[in-house]
Amino acid sequence: MPISSNGSAALTVAAARRIALGAQGFAGARPSGPPTRRTLAKVLDSTKLLQIDSVSAVVRAHYAPVFSRIGAYDRALLDEMAWSDTARRPRKLVEYWAHEAALLPVEDWPLMRWRMIKYRHGRWAGLGRHRDEKLADEVQSVLREFGPSTAGEIEKHLELDRPRAKDNWGWNYSETKVVCEQLFASGELSVPKRVGFQRHYDLTERVLPAEVCAREIDEPDAIRELVRRAASSHGIGTETDLRDYYRLKRTQTEPAIADLIDAGELEQVSVEGWDKPAYLHTAARMPRRVTGSALLCPFDPLIFFRDRTERLFDFHYRIEIYTPEHKRVHGYYVFPFLLDGEIVARVDLRADRTTGILRVPGAFLEPGHDRTRVAVELAAALREMADWLELDTLEIGARGDLATALSKAGRVRVST
Repeated sequence: MPISSNGSAALTVAAARRIALGAQGFAGARPSGPPTRRTLAKVLDSTKLLQIDSVSAVVRAHYAPVFSRIGAYDRALLDEMAWSDTARRPRKLVEYWAHEAALLPVEDWPLMRWRMIKYRHGRWAGLGRHRDEKLADEVQSVLREFGPSTAGEIEKHLELDRPRAKDNWGWNYSETKVVCEQLFASGELSVPKRVGFQRHYDLTERVLPAEVCAREIDEPDAIRELVRRAASSHGIGTETDLRDYYRLKRTQTEPAIADLIDAGELEQVSVEGWDKPAYLHTAARMPRRVTGSALLCPFDPLIFFRDRTERLFDFHYRIEIYTPEHKRVHGYYVFPFLLDGEIVARVDLRADRTTGILRVPGAFLEPGHDRTRVAVELAAALREMADWLELDTLEIGARGDLATALSKAGRVRVST
C-alpha cells in the first residue's frame, strides 16, 4: 500500500511498525523452494548489512537474520557469498565496520572510505594508539608473500614472540593483531575468509575487484548514500534511527536528510507518541497486515537499535551478556519473538551441540498477549530453529511466566 502523509494526521505507531517490518523483509511470503544465493541476496536488499558478533551461544549473529526472514537455509550459501571468490561465483559480501563489524555488499565498500581515512590508526586512534608503521609494513610484506593469514600465522612468519598485554583496545591482543586490526580499519587489509570464526587477513586489492578498490566517493556523497540506504531499510525512522544504522554522527546525517527531502526521496512525517520528527522513505510500502512468526537474534537489524525497538514495539530490550548472572532479568542470550507484527515474548536460548539439545532456560510472555497461542506458535518456531541447527531435542527450563505453557505446547522434555 503506497503511503503519503500530505499534511494529514500523524501516522499511528501500528502503521509505522508495519512500514518498518515491510522494509526489513518480514511482510513477504517465505520462499516455496530451497533458498538460493538469490534468495539471500533479497534479504540483503532489505537489511543492507548483517552484523557480525563473536557470541556463538545459539548461532553466529550474521546467520540468524536470514533465518528469521526466510526460514531454514544452508548457511554455506552465506559463507560462500562472504568468504569465497571464484570466476563463476564472485564474492558478494565483504567485512567492514558498518553497524559495528558487519557484512555488507562488496559494492558498498567504497562508501566507507571516509571512515577508513579516519581509522588510519585504527578505531581507537583517539585514545592515542598510533600504529607501528614498521610492523605494519612487515605485516603487509608477509601477506604479499604468503597470502591470507591469521595474526598468529603472520607472527610465526615474522618470528615474533611478543608478550600480550591489556591495552586501550580492551582485549588481550598481541601487537601484531593490533596492527592487523588497524590495517583492516584503514581499508588496507580485508578479510577473504574466516576459519573457526578467526579472521584471515589479506591485502584489500587481492580481496576486492579493482574497480571497487579504485572508486573514490567524497564524504558528503557517501554519507548521503548511507542515509538513503538506512532509510530504505527502515522504511520510516527518526534522525537518530537513520544515524545509528551505519553509526554516523548527527552533523553528518542532518544535511544528508535535508538533501534527500529536497530530492523527493524522504518525506518528513509525524508518528503518534514519538517526540521527534520521522522520515518516510517515499518508496516504502505499508502492508495491510503482517503475519507469521520469527525469532530475532539480539543483533538483528530490526531491533539492534534499542531505542527504536522500544518506540516501534513498546518492548524494552537490553542484552545481558555482560551482566553478572545473578543480576540478569531474562538471561544471557535472549531472542525476542515476533508474531503477526508484534513482539509477544522473549526466550533465553542456548544450542548444546554436544548433546543435540536446543535449551530454553527461560521463556517470558509480554503483557497483553494470549499465553496459549503464543506458546503454541513459539514452540513451533523453536522446533524449526532446532531442525535448522540440526539439534534433535528442545529442553524448556523453568524460568519465566511462559515456561510451563511452552513446555505443554511443545511436548518437550522439561529440565529441573
